[in-house]
Amino acid sequence: MPLSAVDTISVALEHTKQQLFRPFRFGQWLRLALLGFMTGELSSGGGCNPGAFNDLKNIPKQTNGGEQFLSGPHFDPHLVGPLLLAFGVSLLLICAIVLVWMYVGSVYRFILIESVITKRVSLREGWRKWRAAGRRFFLWRLVYQFAAGMFFTILIGIPVGLALILGWFHDPQAHIAGLILGAIPFAFLLIAAAIAAAVVWLLAKDFMAPIMALENLDFADSWNQLLALMKKEKGAFAGYVGMKIVLAIAAGILFGIVIVLTVVLLVIPFVIAGVAAAIAAKTVGLTWTVATVTLAVVAGIVFFALLMFLSSMLSVPVTVYFPAYSIYFFASRYPKLDAWLHPAPAPVSPPLPPTVAIPPLEPSPAPFHPDPIG
Repeated sequence: MPLSAVDTISVALEHTKQQLFRPFRFGQWLRLALLGFMTGELSSGGGCNPGAFNDLKNIPKQTNGGEQFLSGPHFDPHLVGPLLLAFGVSLLLICAIVLVWMYVGSVYRFILIESVITKRVSLREGWRKWRAAGRRFFLWRLVYQFAAGMFFTILIGIPVGLALILGWFHDPQAHIAGLILGAIPFAFLLIAAAIAAAVVWLLAKDFMAPIMALENLDFADSWNQLLALMKKEKGAFAGYVGMKIVLAIAAGILFGIVIVLTVVLLVIPFVIAGVAAAIAAKTVGLTWTVATVTLAVVAGIVFFALLMFLSSMLSVPVTVYFPAYSIYFFASRYPKLDAWLHPAPAPVSPPLPPTVAIPPLEPSPAPFHPDPIG
């Protein structure tokens, strides 16, 4: 019988306990943290709270020390050109990193699915096994990102363009009623479009990916097969989406608190080190140069890397639970996934009959030949 969205909660929770804590294996935990980070699964319920960094504003400032160094009164104008060039190169590098990240995350999506099903994580073997499926999912992600970008560009561009043509932005006070009446339905339409895009991504990573893995299909055929399955139980899949949102909010609050507390403990030594470095730099007469800017960027990258590592490690239960939730829900409706999740036991060979020891044959006596008479 298919599991409902509510019944799957306890099933996925029990699976998460068994995979992570029975027994606890640090190596598996570390590899799952990497999978969650690369696939973006940890964002389902964890992540960092940017508001936690607002407390840094309350730190007393050095009036004659690091403040003058950070304000950059001795900034060399000749560095504008090199810094702009560095910015352009960095932007291209970031775009390349994002594409590589998307590709690796697409392959890791299938490794994560297999890891949850088999309760065993093997990155090297999984990469060789799921590389082809990952390329197909990566292609779908490119198409999805491009289509979503074009859709939102048109959705936002048309009303903004009309407002510019009508001159509403040149004299907004004279057109305040039109701006308000136009902004309200536009805001609802924008929110509805964002929710629809998020639901498409949710269905693709939770349901289309397992079909691609088991059927060896491209994203178009996999999506069509998913839609055919969803038509049979529209209410069940709608309930799944709603429950997934509720669970994500609950997990986000819980793990968000844990991560924010960890981040605060991590920020304190970095802030102390930064203030000390600024004061020391002012003392020795350092100014903003290519070397000091590079050093500041490296320090920021190191801090960000530590932050993401801790977030990923703390969010491993989320990384396992949400894929398990989708797998158990979908497996009860998709026989091939259910067969993968619950493999049939290996056939037991019938016991061999007991062997009976046979004594060796004794040699037969030689035939009797009477001696001839005479």
